[in-house]
Amino acid sequence: MRVSYCSEYYASIPDEHIFPMKKFQGLHSYLTEKNIIFTNHVIKPPMVEISHVMAAHTKRYTDAVWNGGLSKKEIRRMGLPWSKSLAVRSRHAVQGTINAALMALQDGISGNLAGGTHHGMPDHGEGFCVYNDVAVAIKVLTRSKWINKVLIIDCDVHQGNGNAFIFKNDLNVYTFSIHGEKNYPFEKPPSTLDIGLPDNTKDTAYNNTLIVALDKILSTFNPDLVFYLGGIDPLESDHFGRLSLSVNGLRERDRIVIETITQKDLPLTLLLSGGYAPTLEETVTAHAQMFEIAKELGF
Repeated sequence: MRVSYCSEYYASIPDEHIFPMKKFQGLHSYLTEKNIIFTNHVIKPPMVEISHVMAAHTKRYTDAVWNGGLSKKEIRRMGLPWSKSLAVRSRHAVQGTINAALMALQDGISGNLAGGTHHGMPDHGEGFCVYNDVAVAIKVLTRSKWINKVLIIDCDVHQGNGNAFIFKNDLNVYTFSIHGEKNYPFEKPPSTLDIGLPDNTKDTAYNNTLIVALDKILSTFNPDLVFYLGGIDPLESDHFGRLSLSVNGLRERDRIVIETITQKDLPLTLLLSGGYAPTLEETVTAHAQMFEIAKELGF
């Protein structure tokens, strides 16, 4: 299985910041050291073209991120301190998702060791999301006629408000979000299918709900490509999650999604999304599970 990654995925932020910026490098090291991903299958993405970013974002916002023109209010809303390294990081990560989508179309499954920044809106960033990588990738690939119909399976604990808003009038993009009902964002634009779960939802209830939802979606919608946003923040130990999945329950969630999609021979792109476990090690090993499962399944 090929994945996108480069050292520029790291941006300099204060050590005390809650966002685990070191997880990208940590995940790359973990996966390659354990031969879950072979080093020659790690494809370094360049920075995405600014014109491609503007397929999903306004010119004002795109330029403001790149040139340091965001207001203090916009930076607070984004949740990350602006720096040139953050802008560079964001462009590399977006191209990483575009590349991963193309690799999935070629290979059946692929991943980006970043991505899933589903809170990115056309004219602002929020929730630690700068540019919306999935939205940009879908816009670029559909305009280039690589794909027509796309399914987003968003299992981050926070509803994918950016994707829901951007694709609200696009019947060729099915946005599915299963998330904590009472969690961020507090204004949730409707996805094609939203499932809001109560606080403290545990493994069995979560995964049974997911199985039923996927069966419902795939009985009526046949995508050319699937993006899986496998956020690890439904874990009980997560700082922000409010759900109560165990590590084994999260692993079963990833297995359900990967098996369901690949058994139907649908190209699948794996993306990280959020995760705020108590330690960097726990964050990395939880994110690694989806790639471990893909390898176990023969990819």
